[in-house]
This record gives sequence, structure tokens and C-alpha cells, in this order.
Amino acid sequence: MFRRTFWFGTGVAAGVWATTKVNRKLRQLTPESLAATAANKALDAGTRLKERAVGFAVDVRDNMAQREAELDDALGLNAPVDGELPAPRRYTAIENRGTGKIENRSNPTYVDRTTYSYNRNEDH
Repeated sequence: MFRRTFWFGTGVAAGVWATTKVNRKLRQLTPESLAATAANKALDAGTRLKERAVGFAVDVRDNMAQREAELDDALGLNAPVDGELPAPRRYTAIENRGTGKIENRSNPTYVDRTTYSYNRNEDH
């Protein structure tokens, strides 16, 4: 008799345990629960992505500042100033000035080269 009671109790306990497990799984698979789980995972992923992006931006900014300092040193921009400015540079432009005479006798048109330059690289 004790043996039957033991197995009956064991069966009841197994049934209760299985029912509880199944009910929990069914509650997890409802549309509301799935939506809440997906939303939580999306928020977690967004937070991780934001942290990585901020870290990446900080790394880029630090490396950019370091590279700018290297370039400034290479170009001598960080060199001490003597206090005296260098002499201004004079740039000579290539000018194509004419006399304003008629160039082509077969087509007599007045060509004023004082205002128009024929240097094709001048505007570029």
C-alpha cells in the first residue's frame, strides 16, 4: 500500500511540475509577451550600439587631434614666432594685354585685351 501511495504522489508531483512548465511557456509565447521581449532586446541592443558609437567617436576624435599635432609639427606651425612678420610676397599674374587694334583684317572686330585674359587656367 505504501508503494502505491509513493508512486501516486510522485505522479501527482510530476503532473503539477509539467503543467506549471507548460503554462509558463504558453504565457511566454503570447503575442503581448513576445512583443515585450522583442522591445526589451531592441532597447538593449540600441544601448550597446550607442555605447560603442560614442566610444568610436571618442577614439576618432583623439586620433584626429594626434594626427593634426603631428602635421602641425611637420609643417612647422608650432614653431616659436620671432615677432617679425616676413615680407609680403608679390604674385605676378600672367596678363595678355593687347593694344586694342583690329586683329583680323578679313573680319574687322575690335578686340580689347585689357579686360579679357586668354589664360585658360586663370579661372580654375
